[in-house]
Parts: sequence; structure tokens; C-alpha cells
Amino acid sequence: MAEETGTLAERPEQPLPPVRDWPAGELNATEFEPVLAELMREGPLTRIRLPYGEGWAWLATRYDDVKMITNDPRFSRREASVRQVTRLAPHFAPRPGALAWADQPDHNRLRNAVSAAYTVSAVKRLRPRAQEMLDALVDGLVADGPPADLVERVLEPFPINVVCEVMGVPVDERQKLHDWTREIISTAGGAEASEQAKKGLFGWIGEAVRERRDSENESENESDGDSNGDSEDVLSLLGGAVRRGELGLEEAISVAGPLQIGGEAVTNNSGQMFYLLLTRPDLLRRFRDDPASRPAGIEELLRHIPHRAAVGLPRIATRDVDIHGTLVSAGDAVYVSYLAANRDPDVFPDPDRIDFDRDAGAHVSFGNGPHFCTGAVFSRMQIELLIDTLLERLPGLRLAVPADQVPFRQRTMIRGPVALPVTW
Repeated sequence: MAEETGTLAERPEQPLPPVRDWPAGELNATEFEPVLAELMREGPLTRIRLPYGEGWAWLATRYDDVKMITNDPRFSRREASVRQVTRLAPHFAPRPGALAWADQPDHNRLRNAVSAAYTVSAVKRLRPRAQEMLDALVDGLVADGPPADLVERVLEPFPINVVCEVMGVPVDERQKLHDWTREIISTAGGAEASEQAKKGLFGWIGEAVRERRDSENESENESDGDSNGDSEDVLSLLGGAVRRGELGLEEAISVAGPLQIGGEAVTNNSGQMFYLLLTRPDLLRRFRDDPASRPAGIEELLRHIPHRAAVGLPRIATRDVDIHGTLVSAGDAVYVSYLAANRDPDVFPDPDRIDFDRDAGAHVSFGNGPHFCTGAVFSRMQIELLIDTLLERLPGLRLAVPADQVPFRQRTMIRGPVALPVTW
């Protein structure tokens, strides 16, 4: 339970826990990060220092604390965007108007501009088209025969195509945008490579939004303002919002960029899921023999997989807050760990075990509070289609190499296999 405290002068001085260095070490496959496991045992609040940035930050690992902090306006993302907080990534240049760094009420204003593209009804409309794109990829996989790299042939191109469909990116431009987004989420190429990729991606988005702003204006004039389903992609929605003065152009670009980058998460998440299924015969057998268990099983896999390395974006406490008797002072940087919250034994008993009969629906893999992932419904839809389609069309699907020979990404913010060699 967090409470606002009195002024610093009113409280006795409090000894601070030691600062723990959290290096960006190499991790094996889907193992839970050992440093984070130690910090969880030392919690509920610890102090950490990551490889880049300045100073130290609080880390919250308990489920209830993570949910409280991410819902509490006393912890500000915007304030963290203008400070060199200790961080995992070597490069740090938040764009003005970025959704991820906005506080209310700006956050809702920015998010509402694209909300029509991410509704449940929008998912239903897209699902047949997504299935069609996936079927075409699997057709090619089957035609060429085994062995094959499941990441290269399906798990990478499918989410790229889906996110580009939602965004409104032309087919012949999609690979270029994917190359940029992959460079942006990597920590291996350094600041210069990331900055070049960001310039390419955000420059392309700026041109696209300007084009949609102007073409949508012309279209509305021709149709007396009547709307139709052809302009509900994200770039068109943002172009319309800019034209109406609801967003500035730079804000629209800042909103679109992370949504485009988000497609990379599905590739890596589904890659981890298939790795687990193909290395755990009991899990694969359950999914094959009992299709009705798949929705709950997918939620459990989402809870279990280590989606990212270290932690995401920080917040700054704007007031003194007491959490479990520990003073978080105004101005302190605070991180939360969704990975740790998903392993809180008070919420998920025996949390390291994968249990398809568990009610894992309370997991926070897509975040929590105002910054809950915009594309969560699309991510779930893609994962469902991938698992259903690949298990049904490739009943003999299995790894083509020993499990310890499957290469996983290192020095990247989003974890997942580089390749997944399979046969069937």
C-alpha cells in the first residue's frame, strides 16, 4: 500500500538499501534473468544501476506494487523523458509527443487519435485477411519442404505484414521499415546505427502522414465528409487528426513510430512460445490433443515467457511516496518489472511452472494502466492464428536441431530466437 508522506523535514532520515548493478549479461534461451530473480528475493523495492544513463533507480517487483505504480499519476513518464535516468539502452532520445512518455491528459488525446484501428471490431475485420496472409506463408513453407527456419519463413514476415496492414504501409515498403525497426530495438549496433534507423523510419512516417493528411482532405471534400472503412489504417487516422488540428505533425509521427516497431514483439514472443512447445513434449501434446485449452494456454505462455531484457521505461516520482515503509522521494526514478510481477507467488502459485490449467488472465505482459499496450488485441490474434495454423497444418512439427543449438538474440531489448530450425 503506497501512501503520500509528509515533507522530508518531518521524517527521520532513512537508510537506503545498497545499489545493485544490473549488467546486460547474456541469457540462455527462455531462462528467467538471474539478476532479476535475486532482486525479487531482496524486494519488494530495491535500488538498481543499469549499464547506461546516470545515477540509480528504484525497482518494484511485486505484482501489487507494479500495478499501483503504473496506475498512480504521482509517477510520471513525462518527467523521465527529460532526464538521463539509468537505463539499459546506450541511446536515449525520446521524441516530443511520444505516446510512451506522455502523462494524462495528453496521453489520452494522443491515444484516441488511433484508437479506432485497435478495437475488438477492427481485429475481427482484419482476422480473415491475417489468416489469408499466414496461409500464403505456410503454403510456401510446405511447398519447399523441410527443414526450414520457422522465424525466417513465418514468425517474422507474418507480424510484419499484419502490423503494416494495420498501419497502412504499402507492400513494397514493408521490408525497409522492418530493417529499421529491428535496428532500433537492438542494443548491439550502438547509438549511431540506431539514430540512422530512427531517422529513416520517422522520416518515412512523416512523409506518409503528410500525404494522408492531404489526400484525406481531398477525399472528404469529394464525399461531403462521409467516412468509409478505407481510411481506418493508423497513418490515415493520424493524417486526419493532423488535418483537424487534434495533433501536431510531430506528435503524429511520434505516435506512429512505436506502433510500427511493436510488430517486432510478436515475432519474438511467438518464437519463444514455439521454442517452449517444441522442447516440452507435454505442452505440445496438450495443445495438439486439446485445442480448447489453447486460449488459456496462450495466456499462461504470455505470463511465463521473458518478453524483454531487464526493464522497460522509467517513471519519476513527483511527490514523496511511502511503499512498504520505504520512502520514494520526489524526484526519484522508479522502474517496475512486469516480468517479476508475472512471477509473484502470491498471485501465481508455483510461478516458474508452466500450467495450462492455471488462470493466468491477470498477467501484466502487455503492461498496465494508461500505458497498457495499444496493440494487445492484435498481438493475441496473431499468436492464436500462428499456433492454430502451424499445429494443424504441420502435425509433425519438431525441432531440426538439438534445443541447445537454437540461437537466441543477445544485446537486444526484446528477447527471442534468432532462428528456429524445424522439420515435420
